Amino acid sequence: MKRLAKRLRDFNELVMFQHTVFSLPFIFTAMIVAANGWFGFKLLILGGLAAISARNAAMGFNRYVDRAYDRYNPRTAGRPSVDGRLDGPSIAIFTTVNALVFMAVAYFINDLAFYLSFPVLIVLLSYSYFKRFSSMAHIVLGISLGLAPIAGAIAVTGSVPIWSFWLSIGVVFWVAGFDLLYSLQDMEFDRTNDLHSIPSRYGSAATLKISAVFHILTILFWGLFVVSAGLGIFAVAAVVFSALMLSYEHYLVRRDFTQIDRAFFTVNGYLGFVFIGLIILDKVNL
Repeated sequence: MKRLAKRLRDFNELVMFQHTVFSLPFIFTAMIVAANGWFGFKLLILGGLAAISARNAAMGFNRYVDRAYDRYNPRTAGRPSVDGRLDGPSIAIFTTVNALVFMAVAYFINDLAFYLSFPVLIVLLSYSYFKRFSSMAHIVLGISLGLAPIAGAIAVTGSVPIWSFWLSIGVVFWVAGFDLLYSLQDMEFDRTNDLHSIPSRYGSAATLKISAVFHILTILFWGLFVVSAGLGIFAVAAVVFSALMLSYEHYLVRRDFTQIDRAFFTVNGYLGFVFIGLIILDKVNL
């Protein structure tokens, strides 16, 4: 039993399960808006399983293919994928199982969700290779998480309403923007190892500016989402709160690069949960 518990802890550390908080609030936000309120326990369970298994597959694949680089990066050298706690075959099996679970869950949601599960998986897995040849890997990561709101709308309605595009594009720029800040930690390592990123190519000053532009676009697209979906004052408050949190994130990073972890995990985690909380209040007060 102790061995199993340790194994589970190692896999949890491998994929950083707690970071699922970045995608879950927005897939459920889309489901709430699509259903005009409560969407049912069945979709709550299926939506959660889909988001978790998709992210586990993507993260497992990323850790598997990046082992050669992670071994020499001081920030990642302690990961279970490179320090001997989890071997390559175990990670490959974990990734495959989660990919199959994602497709199975999509099948039980509806036909469109199932048919789209295949290209979605391709997008999720392709991110792991982009850094080898393109600085646009940050955008690809954003797209990977940005698919969540569209998936949420599809789960409820079997279609893709226009407001879900605005919400998703906002998520794309939100994720890409904070990934730029996070990537500042690996700027010199990426340069040394011929890995492509905006920080390694353009430097920290330009990265901070590009990230700020991305987050301004985030707020604009989330504002379009609120208008397009016909939401009310609490949804407007969600966008305003997000603007304040993103401003605080940039303040933290610009003041001290050692605050990147705090900005990345804490600020963005609170942003997602407060956002969905205000959307729920908006629907309760219809």
